[in-house]
Amino acid sequence: MIRRLSRRALMRRAVSVSALGAVPRVAFAQAAAVDAAPYVNLAPAAAQTLEAIVARLIPSDASGPGAFEAGAARYIDRALGDALAAASERYTSGLAAVDAYAQRTAGLPFAALSPERQDALLRDLERNAATGFSPSSAAFFDMVVGHTLEGTFGDPHYGGNRDFIGWDLIDYPGLRLSVTADEQRMRADLRSARLSAYDLPMFDADDEHDDR
Repeated sequence: MIRRLSRRALMRRAVSVSALGAVPRVAFAQAAAVDAAPYVNLAPAAAQTLEAIVARLIPSDASGPGAFEAGAARYIDRALGDALAAASERYTSGLAAVDAYAQRTAGLPFAALSPERQDALLRDLERNAATGFSPSSAAFFDMVVGHTLEGTFGDPHYGGNRDFIGWDLIDYPGLRLSVTADEQRMRADLRSARLSAYDLPMFDADDEHDDR
């Protein structure tokens, strides 16, 4: 049975992504770059395609901004030079394949298509119906979904979850070192701490040692 892209389904998948970050503690920049800054590891055309993809995977809607606004594409780009370096070639070839498939089937690069047409093409990738991918379009789709979730809902230290957009979407109140009895009540209204884990004094943000 073909799964359908939906914000609700992708939000459910987010619970498998640690709110403290899904990659090792490494030295790439703590905050996402401003949108005007050039991408570090992806060529401009590839970056534009990736931005369009993440914007459709978790789109902005009435409940709030989505993955693009949270800086998920920026997170992926930065991580491709470090923690996700092994996936760099897969992104380069996969994003080129997305645009080639869009040109063959719709006559335009992926980023230039309407949101509805973009969703249709992403469904083709998801059900492994898109051609020109190695090893498969479904494998590329699943990789991008996983990293988009990391970049949207992970700790802001790693360059995504800009302005705590992801945590606000799922009502995650942030890391707490202690929880009061009142805060443990069912349906307790927890005030968001809006802090990266690495803002806590126990962490040295300049320490590059991975102690996990």
